[in-house]
Amino acid sequence: MKIKVASVDSLIIYFGDKIDKDIAKKVKNAYLCVKKLNLDGIIEIVPSYTSILITYDIFTYDYETIKTKLEELINLDETQEDNSKLITIDVYYGVEVGLDLQSMSEKTALSIEQIIKIHSDRTYDVYAIGFLPGFGYLASVDERIALPRLSTPRKSIPKGSVAIANTQTAVYPQASPGGWNIVGRTAFEFFDKSLETLSPISVGDRVKFNPISKEQFLKQGGVL
Repeated sequence: MKIKVASVDSLIIYFGDKIDKDIAKKVKNAYLCVKKLNLDGIIEIVPSYTSILITYDIFTYDYETIKTKLEELINLDETQEDNSKLITIDVYYGVEVGLDLQSMSEKTALSIEQIIKIHSDRTYDVYAIGFLPGFGYLASVDERIALPRLSTPRKSIPKGSVAIANTQTAVYPQASPGGWNIVGRTAFEFFDKSLETLSPISVGDRVKFNPISKEQFLKQGGVL
């Protein structure tokens, strides 16, 4: 665990430099530990794949004080209470919404059916929330379908689009520009203003994608 200055009112705690389950466990444990401490002056705690960004009140702490306090109080060996959950997301993988299924099939030499099965067979960990409220970075995608971002991003990706970029997968919670490979679409709402976290998914949760028919997708409120 290494702590470094990020800005005048924030610091970053580093646990590694790659997407790795062991590193993710350390990040999650430290994140839960800091939340549990409920320290005055801590404004925001933002976990990612390999680190945690902590923003603090400069009238409560200076960098050295908060750094020392965190080093003393974070115990990576102590298992924190885990309220993570498994969330199943229904996905329609039709080619009219899976905008890149055909090109992915050509690039991987896999059939569209194989790509769908490979993507939906795996359970993914939520490593970070960012880019847009409710945009969860999920990993890791099977290497057989792990393709890089598009060379030319689209100006608008439809809300609910399920996408892949390298070893990550995600769902666009609202329409936005984007360069990920689109494999399907869901009617599941990832952005919810009524929730304190603005999303039903949180770092540490697990996500499973469940293939459904077009008819089921439309009945759930999905839009083609």
